Amino acid sequence: MLSFLNPIYAAVAWVIVAFHSLFGLILGKNNHESLKWSLSIIGLVVLIRIILIPLFVKQIKSQRALTALQPHMKEIQKRHKDDRQKQSEEMMKLYKEHKTNPLASCLPILAQAPIFFSLFTVLNGIAKLKPHGPLKDSLLQSAHAAKFFGANLSSSFLSLHTDSATKIVTVGLIVFMSATTFTTQRQLMTKGMPKMDASNNMMLQQQKIMLYVFPIIFAISGVNFPVGVLIYWSTTNLWTLGQQFYVIKRNPTPGSPAYEELQKKKAAKAGANPELSTGSDSSTTVVEDAPRQRQQPTRPTKKKKKK
Repeated sequence: MLSFLNPIYAAVAWVIVAFHSLFGLILGKNNHESLKWSLSIIGLVVLIRIILIPLFVKQIKSQRALTALQPHMKEIQKRHKDDRQKQSEEMMKLYKEHKTNPLASCLPILAQAPIFFSLFTVLNGIAKLKPHGPLKDSLLQSAHAAKFFGANLSSSFLSLHTDSATKIVTVGLIVFMSATTFTTQRQLMTKGMPKMDASNNMMLQQQKIMLYVFPIIFAISGVNFPVGVLIYWSTTNLWTLGQQFYVIKRNPTPGSPAYEELQKKKAAKAGANPELSTGSDSSTTVVEDAPRQRQQPTRPTKKKKKK
């Protein structure tokens, strides 16, 4: 592997060992070693995803900005349909003018890539009893023997001498990983995206491709991943699904079905609570409750004065 990634390998190993020590205080120093190593990988996921929250916020803003620019992008494509270079130049000007970037939506995945490959390397090192950072000696031996539902954390479906338990656990994790990827993408398309013209919209076509292609890629490539990497990827998929569900429910994209549902709920809540209702009712109440003006006495005429 590339030598310049050695510090990242050591950092990943250090985080896993730190979580292992933490769970050792909770579960007991010499008890439940397999569980502690599995939880350490999940702890690594949670830590990384918390660090990546600012990038996730930036990703959401970028996606919404691109959605708002769709009419302008269609106009550029129509105007320069015969000149691809001019079309690209105009698109770049549009992105620069509105301070957005289509690549921003890929930032969380790109940021996780070094961690993913580092964990892959560290787990392969565990299988070969190769130390990385603090993961050595007795800790390395303990990690080498750790299992997840009977499958070694460092074994994969295609490893030599793979037993049936490892194959069953690997297939189960691959199915779960592909299912969560599909569900997350479908949730975004059906709830989180504004209604668009399917025949002309590039973004919608890309989302449809990702909906079916990504789960297939995970299913095919997953047989090469160690069980520990599959645990990592399944956990991060589950985190993404929950995080996206929260955003769609609490702060949906304007124009999306989730946004319309939220507006209807707010309107229904305002109608049920009289204090939240606006306009005519309050003004009518003020007019009815206002005190009547006192009538001024009429001045007597000259005849009345003489009498």
